[in-house]
Amino acid sequence: MVERVGARSGREHQAEIEDAPHRARSRRSHPPGKRREVQPDTQDKKTIALVYDFDGTLSPKPMQEYAFLPKLGIEPKDFWAECARISKAERADALITYMHLMYKKAKEKNVRIDRADLVAQGKRVELYPGVETWFDAMHAYVKKRSADAGITVKHYLVSSGLTEIIEGTKIYPHFANVFASEYWFDAYDLPFPKRVISDTGKTQFLFRINKGIEDLGQSINAHMPEDQRPIPFSNFVYFGDGDTDVPSMALLKKNGGHAIAVHGADESEKKCIELFKAGRCDFYASADYRKGSDLWKRTCLLLDRIIADVRVKEEARGLG
Repeated sequence: MVERVGARSGREHQAEIEDAPHRARSRRSHPPGKRREVQPDTQDKKTIALVYDFDGTLSPKPMQEYAFLPKLGIEPKDFWAECARISKAERADALITYMHLMYKKAKEKNVRIDRADLVAQGKRVELYPGVETWFDAMHAYVKKRSADAGITVKHYLVSSGLTEIIEGTKIYPHFANVFASEYWFDAYDLPFPKRVISDTGKTQFLFRINKGIEDLGQSINAHMPEDQRPIPFSNFVYFGDGDTDVPSMALLKKNGGHAIAVHGADESEKKCIELFKAGRCDFYASADYRKGSDLWKRTCLLLDRIIADVRVKEEARGLG
């Protein structure tokens, strides 16, 4: 979705910045509206973090195109073109522009859309083949391959899309945490953006997962030694589909982590090939999450590598 709004390409020098400005709370993998605090866990570094973008990565189209825009009778191409035009003319952030324009259009058509309605719209979001069974399958694969090593998997979503719509999707309960843009519905006559996650802003949440500080009310600016961070970057695999994922991919690759670029089956591989040649990702594949697909095989190769690395480090620690 962000690419259609004309978002900036990745700025690599910002990808390593830990001091991100966002302060808000996160939605969790439990019923909407409920929240819980997450405290750092520095026990054993045996957790693998699989982190996903949403639009274009898990779902073929921007999530707003499945229910929100059709409800207003607006053609997606016209909406994104207007977003891009306004953003450029006003020198405004592309993400804030689309979030504002969504509700401006709704008000013009006398259509009231609240939080519950957005969550309900999530049920209409389509997913790539195999996505619904992917998460449990990854858990099973790691459990089998790691045997008695006690290595586990956590799934995270970091998206410029809307938290409210994501909460309504079938896969929402599978995520340990969801970091996405979100509205503040009781702020003004029109809902006000409470959180906007840009391409470079995504890296803040990788640091939060890395440090185990997932409560957005807590700062991540304080230094934390590498050996105290519960999920090392080397235990990360990031899944993305384009330029807006470059900062996250660059951050992980420079810190020993991994990334896979995906593309739709009917889409060109060109962008993925560019990312691969630039060293932004370990592999690229069609967004087919079914067992036996190229994406499945290449993800499992990376999981095997991470599992082996964790076991090697565990053995070394045992020697004192």
